[in-house]
Amino acid sequence: MDKFLVKRPIITEKSTELGKLDKYIFLVENKASKSEAKKIVENTYNVKVISANVINAKSKKRRLGASLGIRPGYKKIIMTLQKGQKLDIIPQ
Repeated sequence: MDKFLVKRPIITEKSTELGKLDKYIFLVENKASKSEAKKIVENTYNVKVISANVINAKSKKRRLGASLGIRPGYKKIIMTLQKGQKLDIIPQ
């Protein structure tokens, strides 16, 4: 189990609203599985994770003038914590 599979929490307007429902979003490596990420978050933040949902965003072609590029894909996991538990990663 590699603790670097979970890169960082994602802080957006939508994720702060989900934080009120005890759900937190983390950016993870593409090779990370639900169970590995769940264990890492539980050990790092000392919380109990009830469920994990995975979202795979595929890479997309992007164009800027004559040059053509690719925006890389990424993987994020929504962790649902046990009722009443909070993480101090979201600014108030």
